[in-house]
Amino acid sequence: MDAWWIVVLGAMAAGLVQGIAGFGFGMVAMSFWVWILEPQAAAALAVLGAVQGQLIAAVTVRRGFNACALAPFILGGLLGLPLGIYLLPQLDMQWFKLLLGMFLVVVCPLMMFSALLPRIAYRPRWADALVGLFGGVMGGLGGMTGVLPSLWCTLTGMEKDAQRAVLQNFNLSLLLVTTASYIATGLVTAEVWLTYAMVAPAILIPSLMGGKLYKGLSERRFKQCVLGLLTASGITMLIAAVWPLLVH
Repeated sequence: MDAWWIVVLGAMAAGLVQGIAGFGFGMVAMSFWVWILEPQAAAALAVLGAVQGQLIAAVTVRRGFNACALAPFILGGLLGLPLGIYLLPQLDMQWFKLLLGMFLVVVCPLMMFSALLPRIAYRPRWADALVGLFGGVMGGLGGMTGVLPSLWCTLTGMEKDAQRAVLQNFNLSLLLVTTASYIATGLVTAEVWLTYAMVAPAILIPSLMGGKLYKGLSERRFKQCVLGLLTASGITMLIAAVWPLLVH
């Protein structure tokens, strides 16, 4: 692989972000990997890396387990996951860059300024399930399970540690199912396993560092920095996707 360093750099950045925020491995990693890997390979690699990061977080950043709060998210996520897995092979590279870029440009600024948005006082369980469903779809497209649930939990005023507990358990549950589904459907090829063997060590240290930063420093400040970088990545992806259309 000629640009192996981009794969490793993406893994390190994604591990750090997930350690800090409890989600975001797939979103960060894909913003790097989509430039040099096929969408299916990038998605499979992102899911494997996200599982590793979540397992590290489960050990190093332990939070409570509230089955009542978690159940609607997981049930919705399990319904949405097959749709995401079905859609993944249908995407070509240009459309994948365009869709992912649009997603980053729209969602990341919303999450950056989520503290300024009005709180949603009423949070019905069906709404949690609906958010989980869309999280499952995003998980099937590349392990990006936690972005929409994180925004929803923030908008509903969930306390930081309670939000971390929901996201951590939701992400780990959905990502384990996604991994099994990817393996069963042949998306995790021998080449993906070889690439993962290269990036797995690069994920470890940044994930541990991110967990320590989460415990000792303001998560909000770091999240703002990360989301700002992701917004810039989204803009770059949009330019890369649209540029060939403009020059022809």
